[in-house]
Amino acid sequence: MAPLIAPPLVGNVQQQLRRHPHTVDAGVALAVFVCALPGTVVTLPGHEPGPAWWPGVLLAGVSCLALMWRHSRPRGTALVTTVGAMVMAGLGYLLTVLLLGPLMIALYTLALRTDRRTANVFAGVGIVLVVGTTLVLDPYDEPLSLKLLGPAAWLLLPTALGTMTRLRGAYLEAVQARAEHAERTREEEARRRVVEERLRIARDLHDVVAHHLVLAKIQAGAVARLLPGRPTEAGRITGELAGTTDSALRELKATVGLLRHHTDEPDDRPRPGATPGLDRLPELVGSFEGAGLKVTVTTEGEPRALSAGADLTAYRIVQEALTNVTKHAGGHSADVRLVYGAERLVLSISNGGRAGSHVNSLSTSGGYGLIGMRERAHSVGGRIRMGHRPQGGFEVIAELPFPAHL
Repeated sequence: MAPLIAPPLVGNVQQQLRRHPHTVDAGVALAVFVCALPGTVVTLPGHEPGPAWWPGVLLAGVSCLALMWRHSRPRGTALVTTVGAMVMAGLGYLLTVLLLGPLMIALYTLALRTDRRTANVFAGVGIVLVVGTTLVLDPYDEPLSLKLLGPAAWLLLPTALGTMTRLRGAYLEAVQARAEHAERTREEEARRRVVEERLRIARDLHDVVAHHLVLAKIQAGAVARLLPGRPTEAGRITGELAGTTDSALRELKATVGLLRHHTDEPDDRPRPGATPGLDRLPELVGSFEGAGLKVTVTTEGEPRALSAGADLTAYRIVQEALTNVTKHAGGHSADVRLVYGAERLVLSISNGGRAGSHVNSLSTSGGYGLIGMRERAHSVGGRIRMGHRPQGGFEVIAELPFPAHL
C-alpha cells in the first residue's frame, strides 16, 4: 500500500508548501541558521581557538534573516549575505560551508530568479570580496590553494545549480507552451477543415441542383408548349427531360456518397461520376443545347492535363456560367473558349445579347453561384473575374494553373 499512498501524499505536501511560501522561507532560514551555529566555533587542528562565538552567531542570524526576502529581493539578499560573509572572514572565522550557507542559498535564489549575467556578476564579485578579505585578514596559516579554491567552489556551485534549474524550468515551460499551441492549432485546423468541407459540399450541391433543375424547368416548359401542336417534338424533349433527371440523380448520389466516404479508405481510389472534368465538356454542352442554348466551344494551344481539383473547377465554372446564361440572359447563344498557355489555362465563358440584358442577380458580388465560382478558382490557386461586357452580355474569365512538374 505504501507505493499507492506515497505519491498523493507527496503531491499534497508540495501543494501546501506552494500555498505558504513565507512559511517555507522561514523554515529554510531557521535550518541554515542551525547549521551555521557549529561553524562559529570551528578551527583548524593545531591552531589556537578563534574569535568569540557570539559575533558569528549574530552575523549568521542577520544573514539568515535576510533569506526571508530572497524571492522578492534576490539582489538585496545576496548583498546582505555577502557582507555578512566578508565580516566573518575579517573577524577571523574559518569560512566553511556552514558559515557560507546563507550566501550559497542567496546566490542560488538569485540565479533562479534573474538572468545568467546578473547571477555570474554577483557570484564573481562575492568570491572576490570574500576570498580577498580572507587573504588579507586570515589569522590562520592555511595553504593558498585552500583559501582560494574552498570558498570559490562553494559559491560557484549554487550559482551553477540555480542557473541549471532556471533553464530547465524555462525549457519545460516552452515545451508546455508548444504543446498547448499545437493542441490549439489542431483544433483550429479541424474546425477550418470542417468549414471548408461544408462549403465544398454546398458548392457541389448548388452546382448539381441548379444546373439540372434549370434544364428540367426549361424542358418541361417546352413540353407544355409543344404538346398540343407538335406531339412528336414534345415526346423527344420528354425523353431529354428524363435524361436530365437521371443525370441529376446520378450526380446527387455521387455527391452524397462523398459524405459517407470513410476517412481510413484511400482518397485516390476511383469514384465514378464523383469528379467530372473537361473531358465531359461535350456532354455538358449537349445538355444545354437540348434546352435551347447554342454553345460554341473554341480551343487554342496544345491541351494539357490539369490537376484533379483544377479540372473539376473548370468543369463547374463552365456549368455554372452556362446555367446563369440559360436562366438570366436575353440571348440564346454562348461561347466557351479554352486557351492553353505555358503555365495556365485561361477559360472564358461569354454570351451575346444586348447591353444590360442581365438581371441584377448576375451582379459580380451577389448570388451563390458566382460566389462558388470565385471560391473554387481561389481554392486551386487560380484567379477569376466576371462582369458585364461593354458590347453587351456577360463574361466569366478564369485562370487555372497547371500542376508543377518536379
